[in-house]
Amino acid sequence: MDDPSPKSGWLERLGALLIRKPEDREQLINLLHSAFKSNLLDSDALSMIEGVMQVSEMQARDIMVPRSQMDVVDISEKPDRFIPFVIEAAHSRFPVTEGSEDEVIGILLAKDLLRYYADPEEFNIRDMLRPAVFIPESKRLNVLLKEFRSNRNHMAIVVNEYGGVAGLVTIEDVLEQIVGEIEDEYDFDDEEANIVMESDGTYRVKAITEIDNFNEILDTHFDNDDFDTIGGLVLNKFGRVPARHESVVIGQFKFTVQRVDSRRLHMLKVAKLEPAVETPAE
Repeated sequence: MDDPSPKSGWLERLGALLIRKPEDREQLINLLHSAFKSNLLDSDALSMIEGVMQVSEMQARDIMVPRSQMDVVDISEKPDRFIPFVIEAAHSRFPVTEGSEDEVIGILLAKDLLRYYADPEEFNIRDMLRPAVFIPESKRLNVLLKEFRSNRNHMAIVVNEYGGVAGLVTIEDVLEQIVGEIEDEYDFDDEEANIVMESDGTYRVKAITEIDNFNEILDTHFDNDDFDTIGGLVLNKFGRVPARHESVVIGQFKFTVQRVDSRRLHMLKVAKLEPAVETPAE
């Protein structure tokens, strides 16, 4: 007689735990947490299952990048004008507009710009555009994810009830609701220090850095009575959630947003400004 595999034993134990049929969502979540406590699920698996359940109740408006923070390409601009912007933004896809931000005429893949360097004279951006997918703000994320997979699209433009552009959402945005934040080469390692000095003398600073820690390392004296973190201080100065690459000066420092979502700041670039030199009166 063959020995049962570890996988079958795990499934049997989980099935035994769930044999009590949950009557509602809350009971199901409680059973899953019981499975975690019984070592039938690890923390990552539990988090992903809860993420899947959450996605089924969320809509595109809940996670979209708002229109004010969208990085778009204006088709009226020449490639040599917008390519530096594309490089700096470092996205793989860009909505292309014509006339106004409500007129999205297609999606430009950054890799297609290589054709411009192959033959600048013959390059036509209109020929490079992929069709844009438009979805309502109320689109449920589980349905959207299924459509992303079946249609092989990675980006959708979110429109409001009047047909105007409200924002955009990507397949990565949806997946992050399930598996957690997906890091890229611009992200911090979780174990990396909150403040890292770059070779050019600037600093990369996590927005969650406590003001006391920032003051100690950069020899500053920012007040922490109203805010605990440097991100809170910067948000207060903006008066809103800023877009990527926006900057603000606080004291002797220039804070530039390097990473942000629709709800909060993640990473800042901090540069110390040279004190103004006063010209002596003649």
